[in-house]
Amino acid sequence: MAPTAAASAAAHRMIGRLLPLAGFAALVALLYLGFTLRDPTLLPSALIAQPFPRFDLPILGGSGQRATEADLQGAPRLVNVWATWCPTCLAEHAELTRIGAETGLSIIGINYKDDAAEAIAWLARHGDPYQFNVVDADGDLGVELGVYGAPETFLVDAAGIIRHKRVGEVNPAVWENEIAPAWRNLAATP
Repeated sequence: MAPTAAASAAAHRMIGRLLPLAGFAALVALLYLGFTLRDPTLLPSALIAQPFPRFDLPILGGSGQRATEADLQGAPRLVNVWATWCPTCLAEHAELTRIGAETGLSIIGINYKDDAAEAIAWLARHGDPYQFNVVDADGDLGVELGVYGAPETFLVDAAGIIRHKRVGEVNPAVWENEIAPAWRNLAATP
């Protein structure tokens, strides 16, 4: 028996009502999966175990002095991408100061897409944990590093090889559970 025109129209209306509901259910499922993934600060980096990218940038407040990737070699270092416009950078600043003072670990800053005069004033106001800062005004070094935004921190070994990347704030828990073990591992490796 062939379906009647009325039955066919009713079936199309039913499908028309269920299709948006099915699409909504699929969207909810996708969002649920996205929110249950692991820590979003653990973004993978293709630069792990790679040399720090080449750069030749002015030193913040350095009266024409410049630094290159060779200035990162010789000892393990934290390289911290920061800016005055970044509230999280201010939140982590005291921890970076503590790490530098208590461990002697050299911290190099990359002042990212910022105003140099404001950055100098910011460091004068909040303290300067950095051995030196390079000025990445255009963000080109940030692009080479795969920076998503500030703050981001890299652990670099004495040969200038990136060993760890942290996206987001370095706080006491991140230092103790994530970065310090990687740093101690560098010291233990001949």
